[in-house]
Amino acid sequence: MEDSGKKRSFRKGLVLGMVLAAAAFCLSGCATAFLLPRFAGGGSSGGKQIDAKIQELNQYIEEYYLFDYEEEDVENGIYKGLMAGLGDVYTGYYTPEEYASFMESSNGSYSGIGAMMQQDYTTGIITVVRVFDDSPSAEAGMQPGDVLYEVEGEEVTGQDLSLVVSDLKGEEGTQVRISIVRGAEVLEMTLTRKSIQVPTVESRMIKDEIGYIAITEFDDVTEEQFMVALSSLEMQGMKKLIVDLRDNGGGLVDVTCAILDRLLPEGLIVYTEDKYGNRQEERSDAENYFDGGLAVLVNGNSASASEIFAGAVKDYGVGTLIGTKTFGKGIVQSLFPLPDGSAVKITVSRYYTPAGNNIHEVGITPDIVVEAGEDPEEDRQLQKAIEVLSR
Repeated sequence: MEDSGKKRSFRKGLVLGMVLAAAAFCLSGCATAFLLPRFAGGGSSGGKQIDAKIQELNQYIEEYYLFDYEEEDVENGIYKGLMAGLGDVYTGYYTPEEYASFMESSNGSYSGIGAMMQQDYTTGIITVVRVFDDSPSAEAGMQPGDVLYEVEGEEVTGQDLSLVVSDLKGEEGTQVRISIVRGAEVLEMTLTRKSIQVPTVESRMIKDEIGYIAITEFDDVTEEQFMVALSSLEMQGMKKLIVDLRDNGGGLVDVTCAILDRLLPEGLIVYTEDKYGNRQEERSDAENYFDGGLAVLVNGNSASASEIFAGAVKDYGVGTLIGTKTFGKGIVQSLFPLPDGSAVKITVSRYYTPAGNNIHEVGITPDIVVEAGEDPEEDRQLQKAIEVLSR
């Protein structure tokens, strides 16, 4: 089996959902040569043509543009436009400030509004999937299902979700103006940012020998929180486990695979293939295999890293998936920091479940399909999981 160092080499740089792991990268001279006039020197005819057109546009701006502007903003706009031109909602450019703010979220704490967002990859619509207790969002009355429409007067539909989240974060005590759509209403909110400690794992015993662990996202802190929760439940006599991944938009592959390594038998967890057909694998060593009954709850907001989790459990047949079909994000991004503190996020590969399934734009259908129902207090999906494990 691979040692832990080799395992980490696969996991680093894989990006799924809302949070990212970092990798080292520097743009090639050819890639940057045509972005701005001062980067002149790109050898290709296409690069020279683009360089000439940018200079021509600059002349029109200097001669006719009415308002003042910051050259740095124009420069960043060119970089962002280059990445946006690829037409991939998951690929984008981050300024140094955006990159620093974005990376903060994977540490399990940040200063912001305290709401978890998910983006539909076809429409670009950003939806609230969770509102943290005692957060600015909760105090303002934000609800799961609300559609984020504007941030500081700018429409955010179709924008990179990571950048939108970065705009929502900021120094504690500062304010951010947003508008949300709820049904036919457009609601305006002014939220005062504050320090948020992201609770990524919740656990409890719920019946006899059945334990329950909910994972809201796969952050740096999640692995330790999960292991502590699992150990505590086992000490309380847990023999069967429900893992709740509903509304979990993803996170770090590193963390996801570490948790699966604790639950799965020995074998393949997930593999990726890039544009050249290069394959990388992540495997379980089964040193601490959980051999009790297992049920996993999923829904349409269970995405990316959550789907790696659900797909592995389903392919191995070690647990029962219950709920509704998952989101369907089966592609992987890598985050490449640049020397000036900025970064680019690029879709680099597809991931496949142990059985060789790529679920991008398809999702995973549960073993037992159960709709959520209109009464959230009833929680029909959780009740079905308890029923299945009680047999």
